[in-house]
Amino acid sequence: MQVQLSKNTKKTPKPTCFHCGESCQTTHFEQDEKHFCCHGCLTVYELLKENELCQYYDLNDKAGIRQQINAKIEKFTYLDLPEVQSKLFDFTDEKTANLTFFIPTIHCSSCIWLLENLYKLNENIFFSQINFLKKQLAVSFDTQKIKLSEVVALLSNIGYEPLITLNDVQEQNNAQKDTKIRQANRRLIAQIAVAGFVFGNVMMLSFPEYFGFDSFSEHHFKPLFNALNLILSLPVLFFSGQNYIAISYQNLRKGILQVDFPLALGMLVLWIRSIFEIFTETGAGYIDSMSGLIFFLLVGRWFQQHTYQTLRYDRDFKSYFPVAVMVKTENNEEKPVQITDLEVGNKIIIRNEEIIPADTQLLRGNAQIDYSFITGEANLIPKAVGETIYAGARQKGEQIELLVLKKASQSYLTQLWNNVSFDKSKEENSIIQAILNKYFTIVLILIACFSASYWLFFEKKVSIAIHVFTAVLVIACPCALSLGSQFALGTALRILGKYKFYLKNVHTVEQIAENDTLVFDKTGTITENQESEIAFKTYEGLAPAQALSEELITSISALCSNSMHPLSAKIVRFLKNKLKEKIYFEEIQNTNTISSFKEHAGKGLEGIVNGHHLLLGSKKMMIENGINNFSGSQTNENELDTKVYVVVDAIYKGYFVFKNKYRKEIKETIKNLHQSKLDLYLLSGDNEGEKENLKLFFPKESNLFFQQNPHQKLAFIQHLQAQNSHVMMIGDGLNDAGALLQSNVGVAITENTTYFTPASDAILDATALPLLPKFINFCRFAVNKIRQSFGIAIVYNLIGLFFAVQGLLSPLIAAILMPVSSITVILFTTWGVKRFRF
Repeated sequence: MQVQLSKNTKKTPKPTCFHCGESCQTTHFEQDEKHFCCHGCLTVYELLKENELCQYYDLNDKAGIRQQINAKIEKFTYLDLPEVQSKLFDFTDEKTANLTFFIPTIHCSSCIWLLENLYKLNENIFFSQINFLKKQLAVSFDTQKIKLSEVVALLSNIGYEPLITLNDVQEQNNAQKDTKIRQANRRLIAQIAVAGFVFGNVMMLSFPEYFGFDSFSEHHFKPLFNALNLILSLPVLFFSGQNYIAISYQNLRKGILQVDFPLALGMLVLWIRSIFEIFTETGAGYIDSMSGLIFFLLVGRWFQQHTYQTLRYDRDFKSYFPVAVMVKTENNEEKPVQITDLEVGNKIIIRNEEIIPADTQLLRGNAQIDYSFITGEANLIPKAVGETIYAGARQKGEQIELLVLKKASQSYLTQLWNNVSFDKSKEENSIIQAILNKYFTIVLILIACFSASYWLFFEKKVSIAIHVFTAVLVIACPCALSLGSQFALGTALRILGKYKFYLKNVHTVEQIAENDTLVFDKTGTITENQESEIAFKTYEGLAPAQALSEELITSISALCSNSMHPLSAKIVRFLKNKLKEKIYFEEIQNTNTISSFKEHAGKGLEGIVNGHHLLLGSKKMMIENGINNFSGSQTNENELDTKVYVVVDAIYKGYFVFKNKYRKEIKETIKNLHQSKLDLYLLSGDNEGEKENLKLFFPKESNLFFQQNPHQKLAFIQHLQAQNSHVMMIGDGLNDAGALLQSNVGVAITENTTYFTPASDAILDATALPLLPKFINFCRFAVNKIRQSFGIAIVYNLIGLFFAVQGLLSPLIAAILMPVSSITVILFTTWGVKRFRF
């Protein structure tokens, strides 16, 4: 399309730029009957139009950022240097790179929409996601088809050039965020100071009018005082009240009604009416009411912010699950350490299916890395000794030893945990809230208009009509409705974390409150991992000591040490006790060579240790591998016992038999859960050996299911959901990750070292399992408090409207009561939730 270059030679109003909203100068550009202040803004418009992204301009007024020049890619070529990228990338492999940009120019919903649609501008960008509060953009792109410099140039050309510093990106971002918060706080205080100064002086200048003192001067001072009041109204309206008016105006132009619109409308009505009365000399106007309204609204906003800062929960530091990892000490011993305490240079041990919490270098072992937690692709990538492995990867296979290269970031793991790939929430709460606010605002404006019309046309009282109109708009502001749930859920999240129940996000609280069905895994969930009766039995005529040689003990232990399964851990502890000297045991174990390892979910382990092929698992797994001769087994064995069979080089050696020990108070816990009106089920991969014991715990025998493999557990959860059940699944996250992910709420139960699985919505410390009934009741209690807060806010609005429409409530009093209501609702929900007793 032809681009026309225009010159403003006549003294006509200057057009505004369609992209950034700034005034066009003498020379500007026109295209599609739209004006652009510079070639940069025109280029961005053409780019968006070409990719059918012009909806960007429908979301907000002045959505764009002015472009003075197009960014040249040469400016960013330094970003393609490997040493630079190593400091910026959160993750990279031969195809994909992930990193987080700090973009100071993010300012509105249009920014969010455009930046999260970058893949439409360039198909080599896989995804982009905004953290609006931190002004951060997480980007994943194809390194084989687009360079980092090209990604940054694209962002710069559409008006969102990242702020990049190589010294310490995260600290720089935090400093920028803190600076902006301090600037915003200082501006708010300045706005309050101006509004308070004007309010006080306007009241002083209005006293002669109020009390008739001006009659002594034959009203010579009245025009002067009114003029001074009008002049003083300008800074209070256009500086102190700027945020209310400007944001409301921008949104209104795009057909968006938000919660501040009624307040801005009330201010303007008072000001315009005041101008009319002062210039026509029909009255003193309402400058005092307008100034007081803005002053008390700002004071209320400051109190709200102060309350928020006092009560807020911080996901990055306070309400976080304590992910731990095994660190290898100088004495070759292993001890659990929380990832926040990891230091560069630490050696960590990662077993099969464990998440790697920090950027590391492989020191020992055969690493088969699954980056699906980061990229969404489940391909295994082999790593050689000396190669770098990024945080968020999962080891698949044998135990590996890693050297920590960079301090672990819990906030980064939180970001991965909340990745859309694992997000079960189908509801857009912010959109629902926006719709509620929109219709609430429309109804509120209609009530204000009808009430004012009654006083204006039926009672013929203009002054009361204006007061009624403004008071209605102010008193019924829906701020309390939008704030109550945020504080209640945030407080609940923090309290649950205090009792070792760590939730993925605040929406999980609501999900738990809606649960009507609870499904347990057995092994490692309701049974103890640390304590269990275990014995090794072999075929008749051979003593266990002969079948279980020292070499075989260390080989089996080495194989089991690579697995996180509870039975593997029990076998390792049992075998350590067989060799009484622990140091001697570990010295022998460290000499073992594992050339192959594989864990068959729900079946057992397979590997090659010291050149021997080992199979450990269920009888079914042995039969699948061609081992059919168990005729030599002891004749008195109970087929219903939990067993792990041992086969070495296709020769059956015997089996480990387990007598499970159930967790303390599990019977009382299940009883309390049943009393909480939950349907209870048990899914176990073991046989029915424990069925008689479990019948004493669970109220319905028909709800006990055994010999369930991971696929059957997943199918069972889907079956329950097809019957409209809202399901919570509790498991160890090993063989039931699919069921945890499918369930409405998946809870991974952990022992000493937290086993972190992205499939879970919550992590429960095993010692806190007896509190599970109270946790569920607490979540229900918190959601009920939110509903009660909605009721309080609605009752408050109805009472306020009752007095406002009758002209019994001035805008000034309404401005005082409005923030008081919001703070009241916040305190009610927050302290109400805290009143729950565990």
